[in-house]
Amino acid sequence: PKVFRKNKDKLIDKIREWTASGQPYTCRFGMEMLMTHFLDEDFRVEYLGIPAAVHSEEYYVNMMIAWFYATALAKQWDAAVGYIEKKCLDPWTHNKTIQKARESYRITREQKEYLKTLKV
Repeated sequence: PKVFRKNKDKLIDKIREWTASGQPYTCRFGMEMLMTHFLDEDFRVEYLGIPAAVHSEEYYVNMMIAWFYATALAKQWDAAVGYIEKKCLDPWTHNKTIQKARESYRITREQKEYLKTLKV
């Protein structure tokens, strides 16, 4: 919605609330809004910590975390790669992030090869 683009300061507060929710689809929605609205011109390094703080057994939540970080690697490589290097995610999500990033056309061959060395 256009209202999200016009009220980013309020949106980030809601995103924090949604991602902290115990409801899987609310949490997933919050991460998708973070990915959609805050990985480009409104990006801040601290936003990368929001999905990393989510711990879930839900497949769709963990897949969204992987999708978020794969997109972050494509758009904000220098900031995002540290989350992979430091293994901030659970092993399944970590490896899924690498898989999704390596399937992307938005990162270089060299970056893909480097990510391959970081699998757990």
